[in-house]
Amino acid sequence: MPEPLKNLLHPALVRAMADIISANAPSFDRDRFTALATDGIESLELMERATLIRDALFATLPESFPEAAAILGASLPAAGKAGLTGWMLLPVNQFIAARGLGHFDIALDLLKALTPHFTAEFGIRPFIHQDQDRALATIMRWVDDANHHVRRLASEGTRPRLPWAMRLPQLIKDPSPIIPILSALMDDPEDYVRRSVANSLNDIAKDHPDLVAAFIAGHIEGASAERRWLLKHASRTLLKKGHAQALANFGFGAAAALECELRLPNPSVLFGEGVDFEIRLRNAGDIAQSLMIDYAIHHVKADGSLSPKVFKWKTVTLAAGQDHALQRRHAMRPITTRRYYPGQHRIVILINGAETASGHFVLSMP
Repeated sequence: MPEPLKNLLHPALVRAMADIISANAPSFDRDRFTALATDGIESLELMERATLIRDALFATLPESFPEAAAILGASLPAAGKAGLTGWMLLPVNQFIAARGLGHFDIALDLLKALTPHFTAEFGIRPFIHQDQDRALATIMRWVDDANHHVRRLASEGTRPRLPWAMRLPQLIKDPSPIIPILSALMDDPEDYVRRSVANSLNDIAKDHPDLVAAFIAGHIEGASAERRWLLKHASRTLLKKGHAQALANFGFGAAAALECELRLPNPSVLFGEGVDFEIRLRNAGDIAQSLMIDYAIHHVKADGSLSPKVFKWKTVTLAAGQDHALQRRHAMRPITTRRYYPGQHRIVILINGAETASGHFVLSMP
């Protein structure tokens, strides 16, 4: 069983933080900080532990944010010198977000310095929320930074729906202010940055599908392999939903004269095993067709209703008159993001976004 996430913040890490900060601020009360930051920590979850450590920083760093920021900045790693790094910096993010809003420039400079050693994508969001124009003006300058972590912060920190982070409702409503940032980073040399750009565009697509589909259409002609991957990854929600323009961007039109038969050899599945299925396709038309084949499992919910989840499968090109068969097993086993319930589930085959065949299987719990 994997180690619980909460254990990323633990008493030994707190003591190491205390040593590092006190080495850069002799007046820092390391013993008080350690006592406050570990008091009851074992009973807390990850973000609660981060908040506990943040509150200990509140109590032991100077009340003046510029003074506290100077200490934290000096406590970051430098050439030949160890410093605050990794998960130590999650509560530091929280500290900056809570105390730095009245010192915009100092706080953003500190977050920029921090991000190569962990990430500051959580810390910058309150600044964007408070004064979007001012924050984005600073962040836009980061797209040309020599450090790829800083460039990624420009795209990741501005994601409208960043997981685990506060939402940015202004950007959810109108994402146009961050489009120049994403455009500037679309061909970044680092895959780490390009993946963040794709994820941000995918966030936007959930609220503005036509905008993202049009963006993709405007940037796909003559695209490099790297850019094409980014644009397709950015379109993943749209493709799963069968958005016509998104499909057309990648050469998938409405399937015509296509025959599809779905077979489930065993329609009774025991939880912990998997549902086996196969499809047999025939292009009955007189021209070749490019087909994006996905499937959806409509899971039974606690109230007996069904909730669909789309899964990517395969893309194929069928010549006129060509037959093709595909087999798959979909595991029905415990995962952290879903609770399973017994009953009749539905499986749907989606080809170029359209429902093409469907069937049912019954899930039994041991």
